[in-house]
Amino acid sequence: MPSLLTDHPLLCALALILIDLLLWRLISASGSNWRLAVRLVIFSLFSVLLFNEGMNPMQPPPWPENVPLHLAATGLQIAWWLFCARTLTVLSGVLMMQRVGHTGRLLQDLLGAVIFLIAIIAALAYVLDLPVKGVLATSGAVAIIVGLALQSTLSDVFSGIVLNTTKPYQLDDWISIDGTEGRVTDIDWRATRLQTAQGSMAVIPNSLAAKAKIINFSRPSDMHGLSVSLQISPHARPQTVIEALERAMQGCRQLLGQPAPNVTLKSFGSGGVEYEISGFVSSMGQKREVRNQLFDLAFRHLKASGVSVLSTVENAAPANFSRPRALLESSNIFSTLRQEEKDTFSQNMKLQTFRAGEMILPSGEVSDHLFIIESGVVSVALSRGGSKFEAGRMGPGEVIGEAGILEGGAVPADFSAKTFCTLYRIEKEYLTPCLDARRDIGDAMKNLLDYRLHTAQTLTREVPKAVEKKGFLQWLRSRT
Repeated sequence: MPSLLTDHPLLCALALILIDLLLWRLISASGSNWRLAVRLVIFSLFSVLLFNEGMNPMQPPPWPENVPLHLAATGLQIAWWLFCARTLTVLSGVLMMQRVGHTGRLLQDLLGAVIFLIAIIAALAYVLDLPVKGVLATSGAVAIIVGLALQSTLSDVFSGIVLNTTKPYQLDDWISIDGTEGRVTDIDWRATRLQTAQGSMAVIPNSLAAKAKIINFSRPSDMHGLSVSLQISPHARPQTVIEALERAMQGCRQLLGQPAPNVTLKSFGSGGVEYEISGFVSSMGQKREVRNQLFDLAFRHLKASGVSVLSTVENAAPANFSRPRALLESSNIFSTLRQEEKDTFSQNMKLQTFRAGEMILPSGEVSDHLFIIESGVVSVALSRGGSKFEAGRMGPGEVIGEAGILEGGAVPADFSAKTFCTLYRIEKEYLTPCLDARRDIGDAMKNLLDYRLHTAQTLTREVPKAVEKKGFLQWLRSRT
């Protein structure tokens, strides 16, 4: 092996370049440190071979009389400069990746281009012995011509540098640029790519993004705003509407308590009054679900307050319907009753009120009556590992106490008033004959009970604790 190095150093140098290219392809990108170490070792061996053979990359080849050898040496010395530039770009890329991550890729590419430009000029000056001033003057004139021809492209490049330096957004951020909304999937030399909510790809030039209004919905990462607008009849009292919408907000657990959600009367006119519910959630993925839930809760609480959402043709509520009768009309469980049955049923419903924080039905208690929520928000609390936590919230039209009516049992949940609540109470003595006569109502209550018991079992199941893996260094720290 040593004789091969001494007899054919130029062939060995060429073989090192080929080995470097091959290993760069074989080692996966995840092993970036190994790739860098291999490249440094091969570059060092390549440099040792050239200098031992008398080929100094800072000087022209020493064999001008031997044309084949002179050309081979010239190629290897130029390759040394390019090899050096590539090694430096890889090294700088690894160092910058540790500091700025993938968002600094544009700066890495720019730095790599500058390093290669310097290496090419150095190879022309030292290896080919060309006048650098003339080369620089020629390249400067060419650069001016190319710059004028690629003015818009260069604007995108430098705008991309500004965006990567100031970082108004990063990869995977959900942003809006000049009205175009989407998730950032890539930031390159020319443009920023967004994946919109419709699944399409929007390509926005960096020069346009640098001048446009940018809204970053992902910052701060734990707070994202949302709003819901409702058109209400101008004949409804604003205070009644605002109180109903505030109960709707309290019925939505996903809304953050701080900053507190609020209701605003935005505009007033003969055609309708616009109210807006605004609040914050902890993640972008919750926004659509919470908006839909707020619309449903607002509809139910407004209806419980005797207010309807404005439509092109407003349906007047039947004047002869009492509050318990209207509640049965909107109930999912009792909606199948005939009209005369609902009239009779409503006469056996008694109104009961609860102040905020008051217990409605404690855990483990067998209820001998059924509650139907008429207005307000009811909090449902479960116990896990000896500690209580809020599992859900209930609103108008939902029922409490079906376990005691159907099976004479209890559910493992505390039902308490989150706000001031009004509920209608139906005694078991009256419900039992009704359930025997109407199997569909009993089946609906049974399905509801099964769903609630399954949900409670899922939420109270204790998650096994993950065993922390301790390494050798952690073991040493624990011993000191």
